[in-house]
Amino acid sequence: MTGTRARINAIGCAVPAQDIHAPFIQWAGGRLDNPRERQIFLRMAERSGIDHRWCVLPRTAEGGTPVDPGGFYSGEMPPTSIRMQRYAEHAPVLALEAIARLREKVAIDRISHLVVASCTGFVAPGIDQIIADRLGLEGVERTLVGFMGCYAAVAALRTARHIVRSEPEARVLVVTVELCSLHFQLERQIERLLMMLQFADGAAAALVTAEGSGIAIDRPFSINLADSAELIRWEIGDRGFVMHLSGQVPGRIQTMLGDPAVRRRMWGDDDPALIDDWAVHAGGRSILDAVQYGLGLGEDALAFSRSVLARFGNMSSSTLMFILHDMAEQARQGVALAFGPGVAAEGFRFEGIA
Repeated sequence: MTGTRARINAIGCAVPAQDIHAPFIQWAGGRLDNPRERQIFLRMAERSGIDHRWCVLPRTAEGGTPVDPGGFYSGEMPPTSIRMQRYAEHAPVLALEAIARLREKVAIDRISHLVVASCTGFVAPGIDQIIADRLGLEGVERTLVGFMGCYAAVAALRTARHIVRSEPEARVLVVTVELCSLHFQLERQIERLLMMLQFADGAAAALVTAEGSGIAIDRPFSINLADSAELIRWEIGDRGFVMHLSGQVPGRIQTMLGDPAVRRRMWGDDDPALIDDWAVHAGGRSILDAVQYGLGLGEDALAFSRSVLARFGNMSSSTLMFILHDMAEQARQGVALAFGPGVAAEGFRFEGIA
């Protein structure tokens, strides 16, 4: 068994320039004809724990947002083909911005492997090939992690770990890029609008090697909740990707995390209260509350996750990378944890290395 320890040397993050959160709330609230439902929606939006969400779609000629008259979502909803054209246009640009932020922290020369995670679009040649070509990475070994949803960052970092442990000289560039704003739908159900309220665009890039300081990636784990396949799922529709997120998810997660046998399968026998750091995917305020209560954690235990949720919303696979970015300089020993379709819980133990 190899003794090589893979570590995330640095992470760079990027979001688009346009904040769509407030305009979306106004647009979505206007779709509810029932005044009582509208007030409930606005109250829930205020309590969502989200202040900003960023969007790649361009402004209108008059300076309006994509949900304003003349915007991407005004009138008839754009078909999936148009949404994928926008993905092909904007996803590589945002990914390269994240890589540029990474380059400000660490040299990204001699990259041997590229691992890209994205679930909000498809393009061929793939997003991994486009990134490699624009960076001039000739002969790099590529892996594309697609359609895994919010826990895809764990899969991407886990793949990088396996590469580094088998090839200690490897220098792995890990990229996550998600354009969730491409998949808004015309909805008039309050539950569906509240679900869309969470999602946003973002990209992150990390360098994973066997040397230097950073966050060591240890002991990956993966667990599927029994009889949960219908609770989180995506469908490719004629008008974008349609997500189904059941209101049962937070309760199921809280129950799962309260089970000592499940905890043991994830991170061993350690008492959650004795684990220093928790990097939990900010899937929404209710998800973070479920994790906090399920594990019996203190009020500040998920502070990094709640901060990312407030500033950026749920960026699917990129969210966990943003959280790890924020805690990198002071990371101790901890657990990274994310949830997604299945319902699956994916994660790993980590330790900060000076």
